[in-house]
Amino acid sequence: MRRVVVTGLGIVAPNGSGREAFWKACCAGRSGVGRISSFDSSRHPVQIAGEVKEFDLSPYLCNGLKKSVKIMGRAAQFGLTAAGQALADSGLDLDRLNPERLGVAVGTGVVPYELSELAPALQRSTDARGQFDAATLGACGTEAIAPQWILRQLPNMIAAYISILANAQGPNCTLVTACSAATQAIGDAFRLIQRDDADFMIAGGADSRIDPLMLLAYTGLGALSRSDRTPPTVSRPFDGNRDGFVLGEGAGMLVLEELEHARRRGAEIYAEVVGFGSSLDAQGITKPDPGGRGAARAMSWALRDARVDPSSVDYIAAHGTSTRLNDAMETNAVKLVFGETARRLPLSSIKSMIGHLIGAAGAASAVAMSLTLHDGVLPPTINYEEPDPVCDLDYVPNQARETKVRTAISNSFGFGGQNAALVMQQFRL
Repeated sequence: MRRVVVTGLGIVAPNGSGREAFWKACCAGRSGVGRISSFDSSRHPVQIAGEVKEFDLSPYLCNGLKKSVKIMGRAAQFGLTAAGQALADSGLDLDRLNPERLGVAVGTGVVPYELSELAPALQRSTDARGQFDAATLGACGTEAIAPQWILRQLPNMIAAYISILANAQGPNCTLVTACSAATQAIGDAFRLIQRDDADFMIAGGADSRIDPLMLLAYTGLGALSRSDRTPPTVSRPFDGNRDGFVLGEGAGMLVLEELEHARRRGAEIYAEVVGFGSSLDAQGITKPDPGGRGAARAMSWALRDARVDPSSVDYIAAHGTSTRLNDAMETNAVKLVFGETARRLPLSSIKSMIGHLIGAAGAASAVAMSLTLHDGVLPPTINYEEPDPVCDLDYVPNQARETKVRTAISNSFGFGGQNAALVMQQFRL
């Protein structure tokens, strides 16, 4: 099997855009959660989110992409920006690469409907009683729906835009497996390089669904926090007073590269990807297996794939959503995999600072874990104030921690019982 290393990182997150800004904010425990500013949420039951405030797409609008901006959804803009950052960070000379050996793998989630673009069609197909009449929809004419609407809804468009940016003509995949999507995309990219189907992969995730409809939908599921605390203190993974997650948005992208090529060109190597595992709970749709058995299988299989003994793991980049069920489940899963050593194993959740990026969550976590392995700093779980008897591990509370990290594992779990885990190591020859 060929070795796979991380040579480029890009990130668009609520607490910072770009590798340096994001990592500085994470190590400082700085939150990007605040009052929603992208629309009037004053009448919504939840009025906070992890919104991306600043990002610069303009440097990456080349190869005809300027014409696509009008039809490019917000998640696609995030993904393209993060991919452009990662490519620049990697130092790859794209003009000298075989484009058929460069691929793209992206994880994302449900693409929010652009309600304003649907409005004419909905109005024209409403009967006298104010009810929607599907039979008349076809008679509305194509002008009733904006022509770009369908292109905004296709989840594979993120990978398509990235491929145009990089002239990537190799393997491609788009994963839509809820909150485990980005981790699965990175895992699939890792295996494509391992088995010589590609030499380079741009891999990660992008998601954006902070809009009135999605906010109401997640609130209706009972998934979001309805706390009246100040916004930066609401997301509190593993804390005894957690009551739901904070919806976030953003993107993270990694350039994965075959080791020998990276060495020949003198690339800086952040970390090495060594294992991947995924599993299904086969139980509930919105509630995870409380015992954590499905999540434990994903972690165990990732460690087996990496040929790493659980006792060798130094850190876990936790999924840690700040919901009652998920955090207790993940704690149980860690105990199943690591046994008695679990109590000595630090784990932390950057969702305490950026909220839950849904399909992009695992990508943000992978970017942070790569930097942890490179710099020897564990980002904290902020807002940890009240211990919970069912969450009794070391969650790196409130302050970053400098320590040597040789091996780390990142967890992602999603609705439908989707579980994924990625193992990385500090690079050594």
